[in-house]
Amino acid sequence: NIQPWCISRQLWWGHQIPAWYGPDGTIFVAMDEAEAAGQAVSHYGEPVALTRDEDVLDTWFSSALWPFSTLGWPERTPELERFYPTSVLVTGFDIIFFWVARMMMMGLRFMGDVPFYDVCIHGLVRDERGQKMSKSKGNVIDPLELIDKYGADALRLTILASTAQGQDIRFAEGRVQGYRNFATKLWNAARFCELQGCELDPGFDPHACRQIVNRWAVGKLAQTAARTRASLEDYRFNEAASALYHFTWDEFCDWYLELAKVQIAEGGERAEATRSVLGHVLDVVLRLLHPLTPFITETLWKTLTGGESLVISEWPKPSGAERDETAAARVEGLKKLVTEIRRFRSDQGLRPTQKVAGKVRGACCVDLVDQVPSVKALTRMTEPGDDFAVSASLEVGLPKGTVTVELDTSGTIDVVAERKRMTKDLAVAEKERAQCEGKLNNPAFTDKAPADVVAKIQARLAAANADIERLNARIAALPEAK
Repeated sequence: NIQPWCISRQLWWGHQIPAWYGPDGTIFVAMDEAEAAGQAVSHYGEPVALTRDEDVLDTWFSSALWPFSTLGWPERTPELERFYPTSVLVTGFDIIFFWVARMMMMGLRFMGDVPFYDVCIHGLVRDERGQKMSKSKGNVIDPLELIDKYGADALRLTILASTAQGQDIRFAEGRVQGYRNFATKLWNAARFCELQGCELDPGFDPHACRQIVNRWAVGKLAQTAARTRASLEDYRFNEAASALYHFTWDEFCDWYLELAKVQIAEGGERAEATRSVLGHVLDVVLRLLHPLTPFITETLWKTLTGGESLVISEWPKPSGAERDETAAARVEGLKKLVTEIRRFRSDQGLRPTQKVAGKVRGACCVDLVDQVPSVKALTRMTEPGDDFAVSASLEVGLPKGTVTVELDTSGTIDVVAERKRMTKDLAVAEKERAQCEGKLNNPAFTDKAPADVVAKIQARLAAANADIERLNARIAALPEAK
């Protein structure tokens, strides 16, 4: 149903696509008259006289009028008064000259003002190998299929997280799956808050938080909100997505929710305060994520607050809760201690869910004495009994001192199997060290290789040496097999 003028009067990307008319009005599109004449002979069975349209219109001419022609121009309509000029145009870099510049010129000529003040220029979406998507290559991805498979929010967040200024987007389905997992993580976090009776307290004051963990969470949230606002204002959508992804998954879900479980289990004032902080953090996170993932955040926010709709709610305002350096330092120490104990447990051959009796010594020297219950809960450590016997110990250095962790692993691990496993890992580390030393001791490599390559080999050597030292210590600490 293409009209003749759509074919014969347009320029496509600067190249004229001419058309000729036969005696009965049949259109023949060709690059030159000889080609069109050949098409006419095939159609009519004999040579005929062809007529070419003499009027050619730039295909971008009507597009250049779009900012105001769609609003009722040349009449001075209310829509024109309200929406011209607009604030921002989002477009790809490949049509800056064809479209953006023409809209600017037409706006200045007919309206006396530019059609927009900011232009957000993004890259092209390419496949995971960096090739431009093309039907002929078969590397085109149907967004509707991805939405059916992973959800619209996951697809939106994938695109936004990949939209770095000045770079094309390398699109891979695996990334959409990863952001679908993020949406699932957010859903589960909101479900936990709902089951714990966490509600949004309109009178919540972030400055009134007294518990170290709650103060840390509120401060981290304030930092994330500030970074998100600044990134969106600068059209750095990938940085906004990264900040929210990191906070939601790494800080909120992986750490704060686990620490909150311990505080809620204690009951009393600490539990109620933690529920209020959970409601506040979840509310702000959902508001910040809404422009990026509108569907899941709308559903979760309405469940949390009972509000009419998140899309018409206020954007989060700065809370004024500046970073609490004391709380941040203590929680970072707590996180390091828990991480080291978990790794130590793994080195000892303990399963992640396996509980063992243990003691934490020196917590009072590093301002973590009130967090010992959290440390034990997050590391599956039970209270020691009368028959407690130290079979494995760990020292963790923190900025203010050292914490010693003692575990009773008797009867919980297969000593023979663990010695065999760690001996195998030690052989791998020693092989890695030998390979790195061989390269670094070879002048032919060090003199010719780029500095960053040499630095990477040096880093690998340092890591191998650290692994060897750790494994030797673990093997020496294993009890004799009975």
